[in-house]
Amino acid sequence: MKTGRDVVVAALLGAEEFGFATAPLITLGCIMMRKCHLNTCPVGIATQDPELRRKFRGKPEYVVNYLFMVAEEARTIMAQLGFRTIDAMVGRTDCLETSAAIRHWKADGLDLTPLLSFASQGPRVDGNPNAGTYCTEAQDHGLEKSLDLTKLLALAEPALERGERVLEEVEIVNTNRTVGTILSYELVQKYGPEGLPDDTIHFKLRGSAGQSLGAFLARGITLELEGDANDYVGKGLSGGRLMIYPPRRSTFAAEENVLVGNVCLYGATGGEAYLRGQAAVRFAVRNSGARAVIEGVGDHGCEYMTGGCVVILGPTGRNFAAGMSGGQAYLWDPHDRLTINCNLATVALEKVEAEADVAELRELMEKHEVLTGSTVAADLLERWEETLPQFVKVMPNDYKRVLEEKKQQLQEAVVG
Repeated sequence: MKTGRDVVVAALLGAEEFGFATAPLITLGCIMMRKCHLNTCPVGIATQDPELRRKFRGKPEYVVNYLFMVAEEARTIMAQLGFRTIDAMVGRTDCLETSAAIRHWKADGLDLTPLLSFASQGPRVDGNPNAGTYCTEAQDHGLEKSLDLTKLLALAEPALERGERVLEEVEIVNTNRTVGTILSYELVQKYGPEGLPDDTIHFKLRGSAGQSLGAFLARGITLELEGDANDYVGKGLSGGRLMIYPPRRSTFAAEENVLVGNVCLYGATGGEAYLRGQAAVRFAVRNSGARAVIEGVGDHGCEYMTGGCVVILGPTGRNFAAGMSGGQAYLWDPHDRLTINCNLATVALEKVEAEADVAELRELMEKHEVLTGSTVAADLLERWEETLPQFVKVMPNDYKRVLEEKKQQLQEAVVG
């Protein structure tokens, strides 16, 4: 009988009898080459390069075949233990055996029986005999309590039904999560991915937003928040607009404080975000089309970014632009610290000198000042001749090469 380990070895060696065709060392190549972030995957998996993609000869059926074999081996082991279902195995710590691989002098005298016994009993130790140790009922997400369904959809009805402009003020608290997502779904269902004209639906929110504010926000919807927000702001942003700034009555310096949480604009594909304050870690990771202005980010900013434009008017954490392969970022770096914090494996640092770059940077900063009341943007714009040389453009090497090649082709076409 072929075991799961045999199948993995067969996959590595390309054995046809296991349904993996003759693509040799595909899996081993993925493990050893460490090129997933460079768009140069030698076996054609983690790349968009058509020449490299042609090297991959795998098929979805191979993965299905492999998983069937894993399932077959799992059923064999379960039969040996006397179990018909996986659910029946949950909590059966009496069937566990100590592996020789973990025998070590540090483990001598360590008795895990109380821990394993507690785990096998699960919630029942608290006196609830009806509590299960695995999933026995469907999860209720409580969507009917969401802000979208309780307020926003009703307020946005004139826009959704007749395309009329809507401007409303709404209070928000941190238990309101994914605000704007269901609204975006309803909008796209009726008007398609193109959505509505910008700012057709404009909600002015006040308070502290929960996670995923404006997730997958569609074009035509603007969420303006006077307050702060948790993680995943603008996750999957899809053409909508976000503006977040501290309460107007605040006395602290917005640019010195964290305004939004981790992983904002993750996987965004379009739209705009203007954030008056700093973000935590992993800002604009995998952003592929959104434009954003913020006043400081934590570690791993713009990681694996493939498109869009990010302007940072403040400090930047470590490992900035790791694996960045598209788009561009403009950073205000008056103290020349970006060379220390930027991951230069795939990008280069340039001066902001091209006319198009200067125009783009200034446009975004001017919008940021108007929409959020940013004093940082106002000061930099007022001293523009002095501050422009302090900006650095982060440009992916391969992306720049592709743009230059296209420019050359257009010039040759014109001449021809």
